[in-house]
Amino acid sequence: MDRGVLILICLNFVYTALLPVIFFKKDVGINWKWFLTALPFGVCPLSLIASYYGFLPRLTGLDTPWGSVSDIVPVLLSAASISLISYTLGTHKIPIALWHQENDAPQSIVTYGAYKWVRHPFYASFILCFVSAFIYAPQLVTIACLIYGLISLNLTADREEKRLCKSDFGKEYEDYMARTGRFLTKFVENAG
Repeated sequence: MDRGVLILICLNFVYTALLPVIFFKKDVGINWKWFLTALPFGVCPLSLIASYYGFLPRLTGLDTPWGSVSDIVPVLLSAASISLISYTLGTHKIPIALWHQENDAPQSIVTYGAYKWVRHPFYASFILCFVSAFIYAPQLVTIACLIYGLISLNLTADREEKRLCKSDFGKEYEDYMARTGRFLTKFVENAG
């Protein structure tokens, strides 16, 4: 386990954790749904550090014969995650609401920039970060965080999409959904 890779992945989680502070609207407080969604973003980097220092065992049978793959792939995935977060931030002209805010009505539908390719680029970048963490340190906590993150982000995206379909922009959003994937591009979704 390379310390530089650990630092990069942890910085990826820190960048994600800073989003509510540096970007999202501050007009509504954090609620319990937000906390439950955010929980693995704190647990996962702590488990990586614990694993690095030998406090958490790696899952057996997941070691690769290629050795450095467990260092190279997480670097690529973390770099992609950080890039996607930055690209998505650059797409927005105004801050958006924090996750799970019931009273946030859309002012417009964003379909350009990162949103041209996927409907939830922030969530896609978060998933890349969790996958990176699991490949770097395949252990029970990182797989649990990955699964929990996938489920909670998918449920959050589904709830947001249902609200958007019922909004004034419903038809426009349904058309947008038909041509873009939730977390992957339509090309990748159709190929799978």
